[in-house]
Amino acid sequence: MYNVMLVDDDYPVLELLSETVEWEKLGLRLQSVHENGASALSHALKEMPDILITDIGMPEMNGIELTKKLKQRKPNLQVAILSCHSEFTFAQQALRLNVQEYILKDTLDLDDLRDVLLSIRESLEKEREADAVKLNLQRIVERNKELSREEFVRKTVHQPIYDETKWYAEARTFGLQLESTAYFPVLCFIHHYRSEKQRFSSEDTLQFAVANVIREMLHKHFPQAVYFYYGINESFILFPYHFDLKTSDYDKAADSMKHIQSALRRSLGVSMSFIVGEVCCDPNSFKQELADLLFNTQQRFYVQPDAIEQKRNREQGKDGLFYWYDQAVMELRELFVKKDKRQVAKTVTGWIKFMGEECFPPEAVKGWVLKLLLDIKVELKDLHLFHSSYTTDTLHREIFEIGSLSELKDWLISYLESSLTHTGEHFGKIRRREILDACHYVVMNLDKKISLEEIAGHLYLNPSYFSRLFKKEVGETFVEYVTKTKMKRAKELLDVTSDSVGEVAQRLGYDNQSYFIKLFKDHVGVTPMEYRIRHKNV
Repeated sequence: MYNVMLVDDDYPVLELLSETVEWEKLGLRLQSVHENGASALSHALKEMPDILITDIGMPEMNGIELTKKLKQRKPNLQVAILSCHSEFTFAQQALRLNVQEYILKDTLDLDDLRDVLLSIRESLEKEREADAVKLNLQRIVERNKELSREEFVRKTVHQPIYDETKWYAEARTFGLQLESTAYFPVLCFIHHYRSEKQRFSSEDTLQFAVANVIREMLHKHFPQAVYFYYGINESFILFPYHFDLKTSDYDKAADSMKHIQSALRRSLGVSMSFIVGEVCCDPNSFKQELADLLFNTQQRFYVQPDAIEQKRNREQGKDGLFYWYDQAVMELRELFVKKDKRQVAKTVTGWIKFMGEECFPPEAVKGWVLKLLLDIKVELKDLHLFHSSYTTDTLHREIFEIGSLSELKDWLISYLESSLTHTGEHFGKIRRREILDACHYVVMNLDKKISLEEIAGHLYLNPSYFSRLFKKEVGETFVEYVTKTKMKRAKELLDVTSDSVGEVAQRLGYDNQSYFIKLFKDHVGVTPMEYRIRHKNV
């Protein structure tokens, strides 16, 4: 819908046009009415109309002056002049200003005015369509340029540089003067990329918006720098470096990066971090530095949002994360048994902080989290203590698509809180609370000897009555349930700890190792040692 401004010092004319023209049916909105040009100009500076209908002869500012001032600000403004026969000189001036319509008041007919407005609207729509086509063509051209830039960087990283002369020539077409100038590359990446991509509806839209902001900031703060898109959530800024300058190019580049971060947060709500590479003076050092930045996944995983860091040499992350697995399982199990949603963020934050301090390999961290969630899900699902709509494949895909430790923290808190919320809803369907309490007690006391009499006393129930009730509700005897649950835990301990079979037996409340081995083989089909060997080979 297009906005219309009416200006005439003859109030009856304003009233007539305002009330008798069916603006909305014509696809128009009457934005404002004014009795002189000065008032109209003041309003237009705050809200510019698409169509101006104005008298010529008015006090303070006539229609010609008003038209001239507004067209200086909006050249495509559509103007219809209302005039009297005696204003021929004004009419000539109006024509020189490229006014669309010239209407004589003495012969003003509402049907004619309606036709004029429809004609103007059609002209605006054609102009809008033409602008859209032009913009689309510009985007296609820009996208083709982007694809060429992307292809150049990809070839540089992944293919040998056989002809340096040809490489230098191609680099020059993108603004790189590597023959005469050294550059240091900076890797750019967005935090929480998956959720940002969803927020922007598509990867292309997000990429286009971010690239525009980066280029605008570079043009303003470091115009000699060159921006290259590489791939999914990976792009480069190449900053020129001059060895003989007193003012550090690094400082100037860091200032530009801060401006980019600020602009992205302000205009798009996006957080971006940068890892700064070493100075490159030739194609091969350039190639090596880009590759080092791209494959430095360890540092990137642990970078905080909105950080600017110097590249660190790729170090092998520490091993031993699974040494802490058993403790994490116990803490999560307690969260779900107690249904303590308030402790989720605290528990997750503690583990994430620990991982950040130890810098375990990113893939090991993701695998550890995946196993933790799958094991807890299997262990607690039968107790109606854990509910999640995620399939194993979905869980695997989501976790391994996460790009940083901070994103993993937010995702894990959200996942666990959601699971606890739905578990609370599911809990209302359990018929006998005392049986559920018994199951919870078993899960939280697997390190003890648990007898039917003990748990019945804990629940203030007759042992025989409790035994019958448990079998009816759960479908197996209490002793069978305890043994099955302990054997699940035994497999877990054999998988993730180096404890001996005897130590595993003791951790599950079994004094007699031979009896434990017999129970394990009855339930699993192999001895504990055979189970461990098979699973380590897998």
